[in-house]
Amino acid sequence: MSSTHTSTIGAIGAPSRRNTELALLVFAVLIPIFAYANVGLAINDEVPTGMLGYGAGLGLLAGVGHLVVRKFAPYADPLLLPLATLLNGLGLVLIWRLDQSQRLIQRAESLFGSFTPDAPKQLMYSAIGIALFVAILLLLKDHRILQRYTYISMVVALVLLVLPVFFPAVNGAKIWISLGPFSIQPGEFVKIIIAVFFSGYLMVKRDALALASRRFMGLYLPRGRDLGPIVTIWLVSLLILVFETDLGTSLLFFGMFVVMLYVATERTSWIVIGLLMSAGGAVGVASFASHVQDRVQAWLHPFADKTLAQSDQVAQSLMSFGSGGVLGTGWGQGNSDLIGFAANSDFIFATVGEELGLAGVMAFLLLYGLIIERGVRTALAARDPFGKLFAIGLSGAFAIQIFVVAGGVMGLIPLTGMTMPFLAAGGSSVIANWALIGILIRISDTARRPAPSPAPSPDAEMTQVVRP
Repeated sequence: MSSTHTSTIGAIGAPSRRNTELALLVFAVLIPIFAYANVGLAINDEVPTGMLGYGAGLGLLAGVGHLVVRKFAPYADPLLLPLATLLNGLGLVLIWRLDQSQRLIQRAESLFGSFTPDAPKQLMYSAIGIALFVAILLLLKDHRILQRYTYISMVVALVLLVLPVFFPAVNGAKIWISLGPFSIQPGEFVKIIIAVFFSGYLMVKRDALALASRRFMGLYLPRGRDLGPIVTIWLVSLLILVFETDLGTSLLFFGMFVVMLYVATERTSWIVIGLLMSAGGAVGVASFASHVQDRVQAWLHPFADKTLAQSDQVAQSLMSFGSGGVLGTGWGQGNSDLIGFAANSDFIFATVGEELGLAGVMAFLLLYGLIIERGVRTALAARDPFGKLFAIGLSGAFAIQIFVVAGGVMGLIPLTGMTMPFLAAGGSSVIANWALIGILIRISDTARRPAPSPAPSPDAEMTQVVRP
């Protein structure tokens, strides 16, 4: 007779990493405070009087976000909240720095009769963004609930995209909904809503899109009825571009759909088809849309035609990057305010390039890259197909927006009119991107949460099994 000793081992709890998040948040708050003091010393030779209030406000927002994550998403990724806080805080410093420009103040007073600083408004919008972030974590207990609203989200997204057509254009593009003194840019929120539709649709149709295809010149071409959705999205993107002259939003939505198609089907042919369709649509629209033609001309010849405001802005932006060199001129010591009214929105990245130099530009792109990487890692860790597609869709949309904005400001591609997430002045952008971070944190919490321990069995007390 032999005996075998057995024991029961419960599930080992995964570390929550909340203390790591808290330590990173301390640095994410302190770095913008030091930057704020640096700007004040450079411009006025004294520490700005609002530094303590600004630091307390940013610290309070970060603390509230951390406490909510610690309580309601304890296993979430520890990097997402500190990265977003750091970018948001540095964005507030950049906007405040431009608010101190006498050139911008005089220009605003000559055009509008008065000057209103944007930094206090941006801090308020950041607080609203954190409030939405908290609401998502409190109300959205499981991201898979959103799968029920696949087709409802499509309808809501299309309605929000069409609404700006009925409102007056702002700087040549109809991308705003104005309600009295308030205005919102629905495209920033639509990128999240339409990601819900794409995720739900592709989760159901991915087998048909991946397997039911024909091989042509090394590419797997889908069947006609399966190709219908991507053709529809392509046409919708073109209509947005034509009627709202919004190059950035149309590129963002179509690119996000193609990325999610590729991830869902693992077919390289979708990437090729998407690039060909986007290139064909852009060329077709540029042939008769004057607004797009102006942006292409400003991109091709930024120093040639000074009659175009966009051409002058692109030229000033390129000069800002050039004068920044490797290490930059220093906080508050650049001349990027010469770009004009778009200096703190579309072209705020030019201030980074001039005052922080190539090193600062690479640091900011690294911060953005880390957010994208954590989003992709969350998609890989997600246990359900909807969560995988949803996380990769949000990360892909974030990455595409960074590329088109930074590329436009640096002269790599034509300007798109979009704003740099968390940095640029604009309530819709910062609120929507805080919502995006909140959803990614919810998905990562679900993905990283350890499996529950199995229920104890009556035989758990048995420590010896007798075998004949």
